[in-house]
Amino acid sequence: MSFFPPQFQKTNNSQDSTGRESFDLNGQFDYPEPHNLNVESGILGRSVPQFGSVAEQDIYHGSPLDLANSMEALSLDKSGPQHFNGGFSRPINGSADSLAAPSRTVYLGNVPTDLTPKELLDHVRSGVIESCKILPEKNCAFISFLDENSAMLFHSDAILKRLTIKQNDIRIGWGNQTDLHPIVHEAVSKHNATRNVYLGHLPPDITIDEIYTDLYIYGEIEVIKVISEKRIAFVHFTSILSAVRAVQNLPLKNPKYATRKVFYGKDRCAFITKTQQHNAAQYLGLDPNLENYFLNNVDPDFISTALVQQSNAAAAIATQAGGVNNLGNRTVYLGSLQPDVTVEEVCNVVRGGILEKVRLIYEKYACFITFIDPIAAAQFFAMSSLHGLIIRNRKVKIGWGKHSGPLPNALTLAVSNGASRNLYIGGLDLDDNGEVCEGEPIKTENGPSTSKKVIECAKKLRADFEVFGEIEQINFFVEKGCAFVNFSNISNAIKAIDGIKYNKDYEGLKINFGKDRCGNIPKQFNNNHNIATNDFRRMDN
Repeated sequence: MSFFPPQFQKTNNSQDSTGRESFDLNGQFDYPEPHNLNVESGILGRSVPQFGSVAEQDIYHGSPLDLANSMEALSLDKSGPQHFNGGFSRPINGSADSLAAPSRTVYLGNVPTDLTPKELLDHVRSGVIESCKILPEKNCAFISFLDENSAMLFHSDAILKRLTIKQNDIRIGWGNQTDLHPIVHEAVSKHNATRNVYLGHLPPDITIDEIYTDLYIYGEIEVIKVISEKRIAFVHFTSILSAVRAVQNLPLKNPKYATRKVFYGKDRCAFITKTQQHNAAQYLGLDPNLENYFLNNVDPDFISTALVQQSNAAAAIATQAGGVNNLGNRTVYLGSLQPDVTVEEVCNVVRGGILEKVRLIYEKYACFITFIDPIAAAQFFAMSSLHGLIIRNRKVKIGWGKHSGPLPNALTLAVSNGASRNLYIGGLDLDDNGEVCEGEPIKTENGPSTSKKVIECAKKLRADFEVFGEIEQINFFVEKGCAFVNFSNISNAIKAIDGIKYNKDYEGLKINFGKDRCGNIPKQFNNNHNIATNDFRRMDN
C-alpha cells in the first residue's frame, strides 16, 4: 500500500551507488522569472565543422600562438574567479548591456516536463543547496546554493560539459540575486543546517512510505534513503527551510520520533568527485595522488574557486582552437603517426587526465583520444600544441576530433566510484625459481622478463580478458604477485570486472580498478608540482 499523493512519483526500484533503494519525489511550486540569462540555445560565434573521418580537412588544428594566452589561465590566477563567456553568451533579450551578474541561483532552461528533483540534482556536485525549484509548465528550474562560489562552479561546469538531461540540451543562466531566509541563515550559522534530515534509532521495520507520510507535511521531499541494518534514514528535502521545520517540529509533534535522533546530515550534492579532486590539485600545483591529504587540508571554497577558474580556462582553449561548437569536447586527434605505432606507445605520452577510450586507426596513421573530463582534454591539447608531442621520435599533429558529447551518466557514476580502464589482479603466484622460457619478454617492475610463470600468466590473462575488449598492455609486479591489465576503453574494463567473477580460475584473487597512468601529472608540471606540494605541506605544519 502506498501513502503517496497523486502528484508524487515513486521510482521503480531505483538504487544509489551503494545499492540502497532510493525514493524519487516530484512536486510543483511557483518561482520568479529568470533574470538576464547568460546562455541560451541560440549560440553565437564561429563554428568549425568536426567529423568522425580523419581526412586532413576534417580535423581542426589550433595554432600554438593562439593558445599562449589561454594557457596562462591553466596556472593559478590569484585575482579571483574569471567568468567565461567565450563570445557566445548573451542574455535572453539580446542586449549586451544586460548580462546578469553571478548569484547564488542558477537558472536551467529547456528542462524535460517530467523531470524530478532527484533526476536534476543527480547532476549537481558543487556545493550545499539551499533550494531546488522545478517549473514544469515553463520547462525551467532554479537551483539556489548557500554560497556564490558553489553556484559559479555548477554554472561553469554545466556550460563546459554541455549539460544534457533526458536528451534535452539544458540552457544555463543566472537567477535573481536574493538573500538567505533569516530562519535558514540562523540554522546554517548555528547548526550547519542542510536540506538533509538524519533520522537515527529507528524501528528496524520502518519503511520509506512510513517516513514519507510522517515528513511530507514539512515540505517537498527529493529522496529518502533507509539503511535498515543501521536503523537510520536520510530524508533530502528540496529546501533547507523544509528541513529546518522538520528538525524543529518532528520530535515535538510526532510521539513516534520523541526519542529518536533527528538532526541534519550532509547534502549529497556537496562533495568533490575524484575527477574534481584531480583537476583542482593539478591546477593548484599539488600532487593529485594525495587525495585524502588534499581534501583534509585545502579549504573547500578555495577548491571551488580553482575549479571555476580551470573550467573557464578549458572552455576558452576549446572554443579558441575549435570554435564555439567545440565547447565541452573530450576527444583530441593525433595525426602523422608512424605506420606501426601501438596504443601502448600513444598512452605512454598522454598525461593529465584519465581516459574513456583510445581509438587507433592504422590505415590513416591517426588516433583519437577521449578523456573522461573536458578540462583534461583541453589541457592536453594546449600543452601538446605549445610544447609538441613526440611519439617514436616523430612530432605528431594535434587537433580536435568529432565532439564526444557529454560523458554518459553511468560512466560518471562508475568513475566517481573509482572505475578506470586499468584492472588490478592481485594474489598471483609468480615464483618460478628462476625457470625461463622462450617467448616475447613481459614488462615487469624490474624490466622485461622471460620468466616462464610470468609469460604463461600473461598469455592466460590476455586470453581471458581480451573477450571483453581490446587490451592496451599487461604489466606485472612480480615481487608483489600482481598484474595490471589496461584496456583501451573504460567501458570494457567495467564489463571485465563484472564478468571475470564468473571465471572459476579467478576465485580467491583480488580484482579491482587500478589507476590510469594517463592521469599522472604532465612532465612539464612535475617539478612545479613537487615544489608546490612541499611548500603547501610546510605551510600547513
